[in-house]
Amino acid sequence: MASEMNQEAPQSNGKATGGLKPPTALLAADAPGAHPHFIRSLALRFAEEAIFLMAVGGAIAMGLGITSYFTEHHYVLAYLAAYAGFRFADLIVREDAEDSPAHEELSQRIAVQLPILVTFAAAPFERTYAYGGSAPAFVSALGLLIALWGMWLALGARVQLGFFTSGRTAEHPVLVKSGFYRYVRHPIYAGAYLVMLGWPLIYGAPITAILALIVGAIFAQRRMKSEEAEMRAQFGEEYDAYIRETDALVPSIW
Repeated sequence: MASEMNQEAPQSNGKATGGLKPPTALLAADAPGAHPHFIRSLALRFAEEAIFLMAVGGAIAMGLGITSYFTEHHYVLAYLAAYAGFRFADLIVREDAEDSPAHEELSQRIAVQLPILVTFAAAPFERTYAYGGSAPAFVSALGLLIALWGMWLALGARVQLGFFTSGRTAEHPVLVKSGFYRYVRHPIYAGAYLVMLGWPLIYGAPITAILALIVGAIFAQRRMKSEEAEMRAQFGEEYDAYIRETDALVPSIW
């Protein structure tokens, strides 16, 4: 059809008008996927979240032995509802680190989530079989508040990077040192750390909370060390100065 439209059409005076350009819609229809990477990445993220949230439910059910437990504990339900929203919001606003094959990217992300799944199973298991009953209400409330604070911090930092950092592109990276990044170099990790710390507090599970602190610190340290090496290579002395001025994860502590 496009080739027919490109044929010269004669005017009434016998002169050729030149080839007619096909409509924009036809050009768009003939072109390959406009954003194949974005579509693939978004589909991968939704698949990841669906798998992960189902695994979370299975992990908790395994720790509790019964799924009906959820409906009897309001703080648990509140946390899970907030956490599900947090995970889906995070997958929409976060950036892709690299364009890796879909199956490799999914496997890497699932591997990172395994310690989280263990935490989800361990906290209700500890409460049910070590102490029995429910955690004190003020402890559960504190855990929920800490988790919400962490969700706000992690999502806020991602939104700042993606939508409120002028001039920052993949071709022209900018070292962000304002907003959340004025106080710590890794606010996203700090927020995720708080989110996972809140879960064992919801159940009043001190052993799981201590283990979550230790394992989370180890994972965070490894990730931060790797990222800071890349940032040093990219920004040089500017990033070294930024390190001297800020803390990594917790202001004035770490």
